[in-house]
Amino acid sequence: MKIQHFLVAAVIAMTGCPAFAQQQPSVEIKQGPGKSTVTGTTTVVATVVSIDPATRTVTLKDKNGRVEQLAAGDRVRNFDQLKVGDVVTTEYQEARSLSLKKTSGPRSSSERQTFQPAASGTKPGGTISREITVVGDVVAVDATRNHVTIRGPQGAMDVLVDPEQLKDIRKGDQVEVVHTEAVAISVTPGASK
Repeated sequence: MKIQHFLVAAVIAMTGCPAFAQQQPSVEIKQGPGKSTVTGTTTVVATVVSIDPATRTVTLKDKNGRVEQLAAGDRVRNFDQLKVGDVVTTEYQEARSLSLKKTSGPRSSSERQTFQPAASGTKPGGTISREITVVGDVVAVDATRNHVTIRGPQGAMDVLVDPEQLKDIRKGDQVEVVHTEAVAISVTPGASK
């Protein structure tokens, strides 16, 4: 993915660094006829404690007092709207849905990306999402672990499947897996002093 925005840097830094990685994700499983979706969401909230306009560096502090510095590239829209005390909320959501697709044909993979920046004149933020759809062949079924192994054009992957849905999946079936990632970052003004 070639999106080089503050949003990506913030997500990587806030969810990947030790200071902010302590947040507990929530997981939701939805089941329907022939389809199941597993969604995980992690939310990280931090406050802007300092801003260096010369280096475009923002220092954030979470509720536990942990501090992290993030660099905002030149492409970050509305950087000058950030203020000390602003609250930065990052929500990362990942979803994987599996639906049976009893078809024949070649294995395929496609990717769709969207980026929606904050409106001009508002606080920085926005949403980045990526959806990957893979059509592949079931090469193994593990009923004990509720997993299926699917071979797509880029190789094999293990997918968690709802136990009810697993009853209808057999080795040799062709299925479609949709993997979605979305990151939303919003900045709200801090409390007035």
